[in-house]
Amino acid sequence: MNLRHDALYTSRRSPVLADNLVSTSQPLAAQAGHSMLARGGNAVDAAIAAAATLTVVEPTGNGLGSDAFCILWDGEELHGLNASGAAPAAWTPDRFAGHQTMPQIGWDSVTVPGAVSAWVELAQRFGTLDLPTLLAPAISYAENGFVVSPVIGALWKRGADVLSDQPGFADTFMPKGRVPHAGERFRNPGLARSLALIAETGGKAFYEGELAEKISTAAGAHNAALTLEDLASHRPEWCGTISTDFDGAALHEIPPNGQGIAALMALGILDHTRIRDHGPDDPLAIHLQVEAVKLAFADLHRYVADNRFMTDASTEELLGSDYLASRAKTISHDSAQVFGAGAPRNGGTVYLSTADSSGMMVSFIQSNYAGFGSGVVVPETGISLQNRGAGFSLESGHPNEVGPGKKPFHTIIPGFLMGDESPIMSFGVMGGPMQAQGHVQMVLRTQLWEQDVQSAVDAPRWRFTSGREVACEEALPTATREALAALGHEIAVEAPDSAFGFGGAQLIQKLESGGYAAGSDPRKDGQAVGS
Repeated sequence: MNLRHDALYTSRRSPVLADNLVSTSQPLAAQAGHSMLARGGNAVDAAIAAAATLTVVEPTGNGLGSDAFCILWDGEELHGLNASGAAPAAWTPDRFAGHQTMPQIGWDSVTVPGAVSAWVELAQRFGTLDLPTLLAPAISYAENGFVVSPVIGALWKRGADVLSDQPGFADTFMPKGRVPHAGERFRNPGLARSLALIAETGGKAFYEGELAEKISTAAGAHNAALTLEDLASHRPEWCGTISTDFDGAALHEIPPNGQGIAALMALGILDHTRIRDHGPDDPLAIHLQVEAVKLAFADLHRYVADNRFMTDASTEELLGSDYLASRAKTISHDSAQVFGAGAPRNGGTVYLSTADSSGMMVSFIQSNYAGFGSGVVVPETGISLQNRGAGFSLESGHPNEVGPGKKPFHTIIPGFLMGDESPIMSFGVMGGPMQAQGHVQMVLRTQLWEQDVQSAVDAPRWRFTSGREVACEEALPTATREALAALGHEIAVEAPDSAFGFGGAQLIQKLESGGYAAGSDPRKDGQAVGS
């Protein structure tokens, strides 16, 4: 790894170097995770404590009603955990007859939440500290309050503008009749009680006990489909990972129902281009990345769904080297194009990364999907529910068509880079459809162009939206934007207050000399904490 840090971009942060690290999008959560390392816990303990604290201090992206995914290196082996929930048993296509698209907010966008099950499963299999200890910082911040940070304060207002009339939202998140401002203290006593119940019962209260009953009762009161049986039937899945190699590094992602496969496809396509001939900020390097992402997304939205329902194209077929090479051949080095899906057979989130001195590394992500998610909050519990049901399709026969007990297409993806039998980097880039694109950008910047982790995080980002449209940050030089426009890209510059669309990255990279280097995104309130 290159440790030289020349502050090439706008942030003045330096990489944090330490033997034990926690990097999250909110400082209090990072410190909560690090406190577990200080107590003798491991990287998994730190990840759980940070994740639980994020449900309190960053409610704009996650909550107890979120889903979660995790990739972890236990020191010897890589593991993948899918803790996303399924659709209620009553969610047949007929239930949504008359809708053009799936509901985006409200009870009819809520699938079974899986984040709590991820904490429990990780703690039982890899943790060393008990759940009451791990959840203690989150419980304290919920009960005693925390001071709202600037980015989260801005997102809070945006969410309330849309969701204030959803059941339970205003009572929980607008206790004074308005959202809290940055610098104000916010308490969530209902959430504190729920976290305590989860800690005391090892998560059973959430899926089978008192909290499950309150969730299902609230659902019934609004004619929603989610039942006690739906909650009780949920199980997280140890699903392993899928991967693509690029110049000696293997990018690992969680298999579908997530969009991680798009990052693998784009990277595999780029392997067959002249990307190596260009520097990290060269317009032609960005052009090739955009075109590869377009190709990957065309297939993603046509073929990817709950793995059990991907009958038109398998994961193996979509990642086939010959297929990706054939897709690469469709890219023009001289002009932007609009691509359709290929024929393999003849997208509000929080992300965190942790690492400890034993060699364990964790890449963990949990999300409501869109900001506060559905906007629904279960009375007296502080449990805000995601809107992952919005990820389903209503197109008849589509692999991702809504169906009972089926998992929706997911945007949240943790990333992990492996070398020859040893870890290179645990990382993620939160932010809907930005995530797979962000993974590609982080891998190329750190591996191909050998930037240190903080420089890779600080660098200006771009985001393919649709057709030939590419959004970019103001920090991307004017000359670069003009060169991309000359190639046919339709460039839209987003102002800093719109930069949430470019995500938030957290990276922890293993050093050859021992220890780690972490980068934390200045687009968020977060930080990396080490010892």
